[in-house]
Amino acid sequence: MEQPDTLYVQMFGNFQMSYAGKLLTRERRKDTHFTSLMQILLHYVEEGVGRDYLEEVLLGDRDIENRHQALQTIIYKAKRKLKGMGLPDVNYIIFEEGMYRWTPQIPVEEDAAVFERLYRQADEAEDEEEKYTLCRSACYTYKGEFLSTYAGVMWAGAEARRYSEMFCSCVQQTASILRRRQDWFSLEKLGRYVTGNAPFSDWESITMEALIKSRRYEEARQLYADTADSYLRERGIYPSGKIIKMMDELGKQMKHSYEVLDQIQNNLVEDAKEIKGGYQCSYPVFRSVYHIVNRMMERGGQSVYLMLCTLVDGKGNPMKEGKKLNELSVRLNEAIRGAVRHGDIINQYGNGQFLVLLINTTRENCVVIERRINQRFIVEGQRTGVQYHINSVICEA
Repeated sequence: MEQPDTLYVQMFGNFQMSYAGKLLTRERRKDTHFTSLMQILLHYVEEGVGRDYLEEVLLGDRDIENRHQALQTIIYKAKRKLKGMGLPDVNYIIFEEGMYRWTPQIPVEEDAAVFERLYRQADEAEDEEEKYTLCRSACYTYKGEFLSTYAGVMWAGAEARRYSEMFCSCVQQTASILRRRQDWFSLEKLGRYVTGNAPFSDWESITMEALIKSRRYEEARQLYADTADSYLRERGIYPSGKIIKMMDELGKQMKHSYEVLDQIQNNLVEDAKEIKGGYQCSYPVFRSVYHIVNRMMERGGQSVYLMLCTLVDGKGNPMKEGKKLNELSVRLNEAIRGAVRHGDIINQYGNGQFLVLLINTTRENCVVIERRINQRFIVEGQRTGVQYHINSVICEA
């Protein structure tokens, strides 16, 4: 339960302050000094902040004749602002013996401080149940990188790295206890939570492990495909060895009950609702299909081409990000799927980029497919377009 006389401060993810159930902060560029001042004072609420260091944080290396006076002006304005926000009328920021401190008259509860307290208590706990409870609570207190939008500020970046290491330790300890207990439901829940709050940190491996141990193989396979696509699209990298190891374990553990061939074939048949246009798949599946097609070419003599379609702006430069790119990617996806044949394979390689494997075709037909895509995608007055690169797939055997 929140106490009405306490100032609650969120440092994980976006910075926020609330008092008496009311949100006080709405970050604006013109409030940079105020926001930076409050962040550092409320984070170091016990220790305080030295005047020289506070000047360095707020004023940087700007050429200011009287830095002490400039700092006093920032603090004076901050006090007026705090009063206008509805906080009790007290001396919010105290200066004693060269140190600035937040007033003890308004207690502060900061999520990062709560997290660190739980982490320290868990580290000292000897009883497994107590350690589990504390570690788990710490994990769920962490709601994103410490001051994520201020990572470029030296003190905030250093604290972000420190808290990230603590968070990793808590997750690993919590997961280790859940494995011993074979509590796969809680392990899955933990994996999905930490992945959402620390993306691209390989925590998907925890969720995948829980799904495999729970024998939910199809969900594990789909998670791998989604993860591989996400890592490639957002970071241009493949998933880590931990996730690939989980996939290897999935392959070893997958066993089907005895079924006659007709039943097995029935389970392999593609959903009729999906049978339209080219075959759309994730990158891992696309890569496997590429390998299979390459092997089949050893004896089939087929002509296969790999096409890369890239969204470009009016100047012919690849589009990188933005809402417009997302909208155009959806349209281009539909245009490609409708332009290629039923047996061609499509993968969205990145935002604004698509790979198409054109089976048993000619170089001339590739040009025809380009025209078909353009006809479906480009409308009158549209400045953006599609850039095409095409390579012949050569048998590597």
